Amino acid sequence: MKRCYYECLEVQKGAGGDVLKTAYRKLAMRFHPDKNPGDHTAEVKFKEISEAYDVLKDDQKRAAYDRLGHAAFEGGMGAAAGARGGNPFGDFAGGFGDVFEDFFGQMMGGHGKRQNRGQDLRYNLDISLEESFSGRAAEIRVPAQVACEACSGSGAEAGHSPETCPTCAGHGKVRAIQGFFTIERSCASCRGSGKIIRHPCKACRGAGLTQKERTLNVDVPPGVEEGTRIRLSGEGAAGVNGGPSGDLYIFLSVAEHPIFQRDGHDLHCRAPVSFVTASLGGSIEVPTLDGGRAKVAIPDGTQPGRQFRLKGKGMPVLRSAQRGDLYVELAVETPVKLTKRQKELLREFDAESQAGTHPEAEGFLARLKEFWSGGDGA
Repeated sequence: MKRCYYECLEVQKGAGGDVLKTAYRKLAMRFHPDKNPGDHTAEVKFKEISEAYDVLKDDQKRAAYDRLGHAAFEGGMGAAAGARGGNPFGDFAGGFGDVFEDFFGQMMGGHGKRQNRGQDLRYNLDISLEESFSGRAAEIRVPAQVACEACSGSGAEAGHSPETCPTCAGHGKVRAIQGFFTIERSCASCRGSGKIIRHPCKACRGAGLTQKERTLNVDVPPGVEEGTRIRLSGEGAAGVNGGPSGDLYIFLSVAEHPIFQRDGHDLHCRAPVSFVTASLGGSIEVPTLDGGRAKVAIPDGTQPGRQFRLKGKGMPVLRSAQRGDLYVELAVETPVKLTKRQKELLREFDAESQAGTHPEAEGFLARLKEFWSGGDGA
């Protein structure tokens, strides 16, 4: 049985939009699959809170949920695909406003004409890790259906107007009696609009909509991650019969970086050092994603794979002044193409090495001897 959406987000039923958003962000960060790899319980909770927020943040969906509970999203009711676990940004054409107008329009004295909300649109935007770090202002071109300029979206040619449909008298619906039942359906003559266009606009052929590419400006904030979505309200496809436009959802994809790997708010990089520096100690300079440099002090006897943490040198936390850390992993490089003299010096060094010079190798050999000794039955 599904949990109450308000309980999922740990908020009261009358919570406002800001409270919902804050609650969702806090819980999403706690249960995000990237922070809980392999934890099935966290994955289920993340899906629950995402589903709950997708419904409650939308005024129409929330009103439907407050009236009917989870039943509002069952039985194929339009726009519920996201709440049933599908793509939460798919085709929301129609929306809950249409459903309730269909059912209750006549009861409330309205005509019941369908004013379809425009479809939501998706746009994929590729950014670099540097742009994810500092943010960017992007200009995108989006093809979408918009209201026809020639007829201002009416669908009728200039000098003419849509006429009231004579079949349904402008209601957009007709009734038929079958036995003891009265069945109401959309008017076939006007397709539910309540209007007839006798002189259709030549530009849009009476549809009231045309295809057009629009240029939009998008602000990408610092700290965004792979898969982050940005919503531009009302920038989706135009609605039908005066309905509101849908929304545009921009999904961000962050390209791989040749030096840094991202892990949440932290960055990782691998820095090669010579075995002399690792043995005797020293320092190296490593780059930071903001274009600067950081110095890493290497103590003598440093082993391969050791990590050094540079606090506050990682990614910015979204909409926060905080930053993650940078972890530098040392890769001790074995020299190649040695001269004859260099090889002689290394052999001399190896011959003169004392106990404790190579603690890991000595410890491994000791464990091998113990293992083989036990294997011989001693």
